[in-house]
Amino acid sequence: MASRKILLTSIGTRGDVEPFLAVGELLHKQGYEVSYSFPAQFSELVPNSINHYPLSSEIIELIESKEGRAVMGKASIWTKVKALFYLYREGQKVNKTLVEEQFKAIQLEKPDLIIHNSKCSYPTLWGLHHNTSTILMSPVPYFLCYVKGHAHIGFNKDYGTTINKLTYSISNYGLAKTIFDAQNVLPQKTKYSKSLIKKTLLAKKIIFSISPALFSRPVYWPNNAQVLGFHKRKNLTTISVVPDELKDFLITHSKVVFITFGSMVNTDPEGISKCLFSALNALDIPTVVNIAAGGLVRLHEYENNSNFIFIDTIPYDWIMSRVYATIHHGGSGTTHTALQHGCPTLIIPHVIDQFSWNDIVYKVGAGPKGIPVKKLPSPHIKALIYDLYHNTGYKEAAANISNQMSSVSQKESLIEFIEQEFPRESL
Repeated sequence: MASRKILLTSIGTRGDVEPFLAVGELLHKQGYEVSYSFPAQFSELVPNSINHYPLSSEIIELIESKEGRAVMGKASIWTKVKALFYLYREGQKVNKTLVEEQFKAIQLEKPDLIIHNSKCSYPTLWGLHHNTSTILMSPVPYFLCYVKGHAHIGFNKDYGTTINKLTYSISNYGLAKTIFDAQNVLPQKTKYSKSLIKKTLLAKKIIFSISPALFSRPVYWPNNAQVLGFHKRKNLTTISVVPDELKDFLITHSKVVFITFGSMVNTDPEGISKCLFSALNALDIPTVVNIAAGGLVRLHEYENNSNFIFIDTIPYDWIMSRVYATIHHGGSGTTHTALQHGCPTLIIPHVIDQFSWNDIVYKVGAGPKGIPVKKLPSPHIKALIYDLYHNTGYKEAAANISNQMSSVSQKESLIEFIEQEFPRESL
């Protein structure tokens, strides 16, 4: 019998895509016929031997637009309201295109199973139409399944049991409605009710691709929801060419900080960069600055400063295994990678789940509580960076988490959980 076909699809930034590439790599090694469907910007991440059905690049362009920067950065309430309205309006148009493209990709691939994130609306409808299961995968906690003492990740506070539960109900209803509305753009007309869609979402398998060292699965969760570890692609640990300047910098300095905002953008990259660099320089801390998407920028006064080296991109595994501590935006993958390498961590959260990772890192003792990017520049950042760099307790906690992450492999549990949809003996 031919191998089963699994399509992994995700919409969002690179942090939304990497977990699916990692799981796809594991499934490919198990003999499954794997394919992907991601925004076109990430086509180069997909191995040449694997089918990829690119989706519209417009979703990333919206995130990187001036309106996207306004929502993530410092701006007036009126500016944020206007930006949110614009993003909602344009997002509706983009989502229509994405649903149509998801439909076409799935029609072409004809998979036996789809693993997707919550931003992909069509897979749930496909599962209902074909009376088959799909699997939802989330790299963040406090989503879909209620967690005591914490509101839904979109609210990110503890409002008490009653309101906390209400935030999950509201968010899950909103997700069901988005999927319900997607039916209007499909060539094959369906009219599944919002209540059926919500019931399906809560009953389907959901993989939380999170290390239990950072978030333990609540015992009261249903069996269809599992925390199955943080996974990475194998080829992320290598780098073909390391700039000589970076090699020399790391040799010269024994206790280096790595700072990056990844794919995050903001309205004042120059002011925020100046705030951070000024504090790091005043504390005489050698720093590798990753420019990435432009949330941080090169500043002329620091380019010839011996405490700084600027790079456009670098594999996080490579650099984090060679530095003492990290300052970053708080994406799930970045947070896991930093702690996996035992790096004390200071998070400057920009959006949604990053505030939760900021809380989690602080709670497990691996770093101080960070300042949201919208509150920078701030005179308090210098004290936080000093604490990150000199408090040995953070290093001990990060090393302990690293040991926990290294000692527990959940690859087998992940594969077994997925294979429950079609047992291996039937292949």
